[in-house]
Amino acid sequence: MTSHTPAFCSIVPPHLLERLAESADPAVAEAARRTLAVDLTQRTTRTERPAPAPAEDGAGKPRRTIHDAKNGTQLPGHQVRGEGEPATTDDTANRAYAGLGATYDLFLNAFGHDSIDGAGLPLRATVHYDEKYDNAFWNGEQMVFGDGDGELFLDFTLPVDVIGHELAHGFTQYSANLAYYGQSGALNEHVSDVFGSLVKQHALGQSAEQADWLIGAGLLGPAVDEGTALRSMKAPGTAYDDDVLGKDPQPAHMDDYVRTGSDNGGVHINSGIPNHAFYLLATGLGGNAWERPGRIWYATMTGGRLSEDARFGEFARETVSVARELYGDETAEAVVRAWSGVGVSTS
Repeated sequence: MTSHTPAFCSIVPPHLLERLAESADPAVAEAARRTLAVDLTQRTTRTERPAPAPAEDGAGKPRRTIHDAKNGTQLPGHQVRGEGEPATTDDTANRAYAGLGATYDLFLNAFGHDSIDGAGLPLRATVHYDEKYDNAFWNGEQMVFGDGDGELFLDFTLPVDVIGHELAHGFTQYSANLAYYGQSGALNEHVSDVFGSLVKQHALGQSAEQADWLIGAGLLGPAVDEGTALRSMKAPGTAYDDDVLGKDPQPAHMDDYVRTGSDNGGVHINSGIPNHAFYLLATGLGGNAWERPGRIWYATMTGGRLSEDARFGEFARETVSVARELYGDETAEAVVRAWSGVGVSTS
């Protein structure tokens, strides 16, 4: 079966890189254009969805390998660390190894899901990809991290939620397989933001109230004067408002839904709407977001009832149904209120 999800899913959206490519600063424009060119090559390379990994001895433990592209583009590159091997002298490789582990831990310990496919899929990552590459991506088979240009974007292994976000595209690929266009594509990005944030909260032991609900905090470099992250689930549209990056375009409510033909129909933009619904639910219920809210979203994705081209309303109704099945009417009503808060009907 060919995956309905495209092989290439990146953390920095094309609309942001396209703006940077028009910058009056030659260094900024060059880095963005180079990144866009590499992304286009990756985006047009389709990958068959791999068959689930066979069960092996040691199930319930991660199987990680970290490779170094040495600033080239050949994948996977030279292996620098395998599962259980000691840390290397390369902090980037060690962060990638730890981030893969943190993502694996969330899925296993919070949801009983062995790796991103539920069957112990080995997790592979490549670091130091290309030169001044301003992105990180999942290509259908593995994670890839750029070093950033050092001015606008720093090393893409720095925020653990970026690692969790991209690996969660693999989770979607193996579960609901949401089509990467329009509202289903925005849900695809939303699910990655949710599980990316949960990876960070789980690793830090943070409750929903303690979490910052930012995606990519710590990624923006010294040339960004007004920006904290790539996206905010707490307050979509407020992650940055900068002379170079521009204004964060994410809406938090269906009243402001952005209709566009770019970015696969605004998948990185309109994901702000379901993102905010999840934030409202998690903070409304309180406690750890990977518990009731996370389990509802996980069961929605793995339950087999979502259509691949699901729109917001279908996804929302399924979360209500799952909440009622798992936790009863009170929690289901909390889910209804969260979606109502962003203008999505569940009736």
